[in-house]
Amino acid sequence: MSAISRSWQEYAVPGAGDQDVTSETTDAQSRAEAWRDTLKAVARERGFFEDVGDMHKAIFIPQDGEAGQTLVVVFDNLDDVRQNVDRLPWAVDFISSQGWSSLGLMAHGPTWYRDDAVLNFFDRLKDEGFFGKFARVVFYGTSMGGYAACAFSSVVEGATVVAINPQATLAREHTPWEQRFRPAWRRDFSGRYGYAPDMVAAAKKVWVFYDSRILADASHAALFRGVQIQKVRCPFMGHGMLSVWRDMGVLKPIVSACINGTATPTSVLALLRTRHGSLGYKRAVLAYLQKQGRHRLVIRWCNAVMRERRGPVFVNARAAAQKALGQ
Repeated sequence: MSAISRSWQEYAVPGAGDQDVTSETTDAQSRAEAWRDTLKAVARERGFFEDVGDMHKAIFIPQDGEAGQTLVVVFDNLDDVRQNVDRLPWAVDFISSQGWSSLGLMAHGPTWYRDDAVLNFFDRLKDEGFFGKFARVVFYGTSMGGYAACAFSSVVEGATVVAINPQATLAREHTPWEQRFRPAWRRDFSGRYGYAPDMVAAAKKVWVFYDSRILADASHAALFRGVQIQKVRCPFMGHGMLSVWRDMGVLKPIVSACINGTATPTSVLALLRTRHGSLGYKRAVLAYLQKQGRHRLVIRWCNAVMRERRGPVFVNARAAAQKALGQ
């Protein structure tokens, strides 16, 4: 099923075609090739590894047993050179460890997967009946990957989507207020798999997690409407909230429950309440208050945190706030 269309060096490492190749670039090429070989070896027996155009690749790892009847389609934005050459990306590795089958789509840079090769890849899998081999299909991603999870879920009627801080689109006519992802503005978000809120219309369940304190993320979330949409506000957890979830110890429990279909709004919110014991969360709240210039609240927040644990970040923040107030 797979077909390797181009050599890795041609697109994985900037400057790979230049005559004056530095030792650093050569080492980067070697690591990229080694990591690619790891992915091919993992998929060789029963799955597939495929270059999807110049900027993406796909790896399919099937699993046996009842759990293997669940396919998780995951989207990653990866710098291959920085990967441990002996390991899979976190999401694919985690999914496989749970016994679920996985289809990982990986992008080299901020493509938002708006590439004809990727669109054709999903068209082809749908036409071949690939997704029909599984009892349950879940699309998962965060930010750019969250957009893709929503957009490409339309290939499977009744799919589940787990999208963390997703974008609805980056088309300027729909989201002129979105200023964060300028390199992707040149991408065409029209046509097939384009406007994510429309693409989830046939999904059975769509989990949208977002930081309601980030106006742009909240604005994207507001564009997703429908009885199948379950929005979960995660204030102060940031655009990269997975790191906060990991610090809280709830990353795997939340993702697993959503994939298994056992998650409920009540159970998810119960897990998120553990944020009060997370140092990462406490620092995020502090950063927000400092940015807003809420000096008195900074002092109160630092005092509350330091009743449990003292740390230079909160000590210094309180001192700075007191100085600003002339105390």
